[in-house]
Amino acid sequence: MNNRAGIVGWLDRTFYADVQDWWDDKAFRAFILQRLQPHHELLDLGAGAGIVVEMNFKDHAKRVCGLDPDPRVVDNPYLHEAQVGLGEHIPWPDGTFDIVVADNVLEHLENPTAVFREVARVLKPGGRFLFKTPNRRHYMPLIARLTPLGFHRFYNRLRGRASEDTFPTVYKANRPADVEAAARPAGMELTAVELIESRPEYLRITAISYMAGILYERLVNMGSALASLRVLLIGELTKK
Repeated sequence: MNNRAGIVGWLDRTFYADVQDWWDDKAFRAFILQRLQPHHELLDLGAGAGIVVEMNFKDHAKRVCGLDPDPRVVDNPYLHEAQVGLGEHIPWPDGTFDIVVADNVLEHLENPTAVFREVARVLKPGGRFLFKTPNRRHYMPLIARLTPLGFHRFYNRLRGRASEDTFPTVYKANRPADVEAAARPAGMELTAVELIESRPEYLRITAISYMAGILYERLVNMGSALASLRVLLIGELTKK
């Protein structure tokens, strides 16, 4: 194990010396901060227990609210106000928020359009729904769709993620075209998309798997032709 860890560390330093841990959450945070203003009211949809420090916007917005089916959301330190519930029934009035954000939520939605309708309802006119989710065309979601939840929890434990923070996935709104199709009936349009591939986090378990991931990362970043195979989908839906 120490030998594998040593090789993985060497690969980190050789190929990804400038890549920080949680690079995907840092990319999403930067995407949000480009749009968030101090007078804004923000809803974190799927806020959870507050385990992702990059989703702390209390010092950047007038008010930050959070919604999650996990009751731990009420103890989330990054929120001014928290509610337990689902995205299909958001318990705030029409036109409350300037921005709604969702970090790794879309892959769990059984009915994306129903959730998008609720998001549009609580957004002010011209408000934005900002999301980060795995791209369905990447190998990671493909493997996730072919394996049971128990395997996902086991594998994520190897990566240092607690079992209670790994949830079932369905991947119904995880390509730009799928997001557009689900958002259109909700009165929102896709106004920004980024597809990103960086350090292959899911394959950093062993040196062999890591090297395969490095090869894949280099391949999909060679040009735009294979951009649709990158792991991270960050996007913006704007309420019409």
